[in-house]
Amino acid sequence: MYNQYHKEYSHHLGYDMEFEVFGHAGTPLLVFPPQGSHFYEWKNRGMIDTLRPFIDSGRIRVFCADSNDAETVDDVHRDPLHAAWRLECYHRYITEELVPRIKDYTQSDAGPITTGASMGATHAANMYLRRPDLFSGVLAISGIYDSRFFFGEAGGEYAYKNSPVQFLADMAWDHPWLDYYRGGKISFVIGQGAWEDDLLPSNRRLRDLFSEKQVPVWFDFWGHDVDHDWPWWHKMLPHFLKEMV
Repeated sequence: MYNQYHKEYSHHLGYDMEFEVFGHAGTPLLVFPPQGSHFYEWKNRGMIDTLRPFIDSGRIRVFCADSNDAETVDDVHRDPLHAAWRLECYHRYITEELVPRIKDYTQSDAGPITTGASMGATHAANMYLRRPDLFSGVLAISGIYDSRFFFGEAGGEYAYKNSPVQFLADMAWDHPWLDYYRGGKISFVIGQGAWEDDLLPSNRRLRDLFSEKQVPVWFDFWGHDVDHDWPWWHKMLPHFLKEMV
């Protein structure tokens, strides 16, 4: 399997960011790690091995991004406004710095599918829903889609910009993003077992908003025995990905 590591300076964040590439061809898949972890988490947790049939056959090329959770969702108690601003800086890093690097790799203008589990799903959904012109779809697993869970009402405009259930509710019917959504590949999945309770309300709200906006989305709520944990994410990922690439 082709594999390459990169460490490059981000002008939006003001420090080096790392990412790793797996695969030689196929649909680009942009992976975000769970909360507080880094670009190597999916490899260390065996997710790259789970994806090996897709990678080796040239169906996907995986780009594992790093996070800046330490100064955003993990730092909200110090200064919510600053944490929300740094989350916005992360959005700009991904959309204005990492996505162009992915297109350099693939030599294509085709946008990647974003994916991740837990906080990774939150980032994946937010990136796609804010910039569907840059991405071709999203596969979000066990995420939360309301930034007020982290920032309360103290995060200001930057928290709102990164809160899908808020900005989608306010999106006008003639907004061009709605047509992008309708033409995209959008899948959300979550269990209803241990550690999923806090996440379920925003999933249900997002499902209802897509329905109100007449956007076809694959939303799947797995059983009460399905926990917020890696063994289930290993099952969910290939189940949905095989229908998307």
